[in-house]
Amino acid sequence: MSSYVFFSYAAQFVGLLVYVLTAAIFLRAIFSWFVPAGSDNVIMRFLRDITEPILAPIRRVMPSMGMLDLSPFVAMILLQVVGSIVTQTLAHAAG
Repeated sequence: MSSYVFFSYAAQFVGLLVYVLTAAIFLRAIFSWFVPAGSDNVIMRFLRDITEPILAPIRRVMPSMGMLDLSPFVAMILLQVVGSIVTQTLAHAAG
């Protein structure tokens, strides 16, 4: 496998991973408005398992805003920025 193909696939993988994680964080934030906290909903448990490793460190660093949790918003922005940098770097390495 040539390095061009490897880096090209790696860039596509990172782009897809960022998209899936961003969508999962967004869905978790939206569903949290409708699903009561502490309920044993399978979808919420799945989204929590996927997104908590990303959201927990951000929550530890960000100051509390009362009942408003801005960590999903910050996480989505960070994912997009880091994903863009990594994707561009891999695409440049492939080029």
